[in-house]
Amino acid sequence: MGIERMGARIADIQSRMIALQTQQAGRNIQQQQTKPTAGAEGGTFANALENAVAQTSTSNKSYSLNSKGIPTELASYGNGRIPAAALEQVGNTRHKLWAPAAESLNRMISDAKREGVNIGITDSYRPYAEQVDLARRKGLYSQGGLAAKPGTSEHGWGMATDLDLNSKAQTWMRANAEKYGFSENVPREPWHWEFKPKSA
Repeated sequence: MGIERMGARIADIQSRMIALQTQQAGRNIQQQQTKPTAGAEGGTFANALENAVAQTSTSNKSYSLNSKGIPTELASYGNGRIPAAALEQVGNTRHKLWAPAAESLNRMISDAKREGVNIGITDSYRPYAEQVDLARRKGLYSQGGLAAKPGTSEHGWGMATDLDLNSKAQTWMRANAEKYGFSENVPREPWHWEFKPKSA
């Protein structure tokens, strides 16, 4: 119970920090603008604010990572045991990821859509019990199956997602995903993408 409260408090602090950064970005933009013009050269205030927020997004933030590249915040919970307070919904789906990963994925999906590319999602955070069930049904990756050993899956950290990608979307992902902190790391699974936070 104490760990869940601590996780909720950390998530609350993180969301307040993001709100403060957004407000500061807006103030900086207002100070830089001499007049509120809208056009190809200057863009609108809303566009400028969106760009400033994007620059302070989670893909640019750094985190304290353990020796395996897992954020210490998540490592303290354990793989497949991430509390709901540390997870965030992906779009309007039932899928959830570690909050910074979800935020970055939501932004990536939105940016891709503006470019005429549709990215769907088929899997996300996997609690430990789901990892055990998947390994039973699909076999372990090390033995030719499709599941990681329970307790070791990136899905169990809330940092991996399986995406629904056509060839156009796959090409877009390979060209752009790194800007959002995502990489393709499983050779036999082109749908599997992992969020890789930067080390502090």
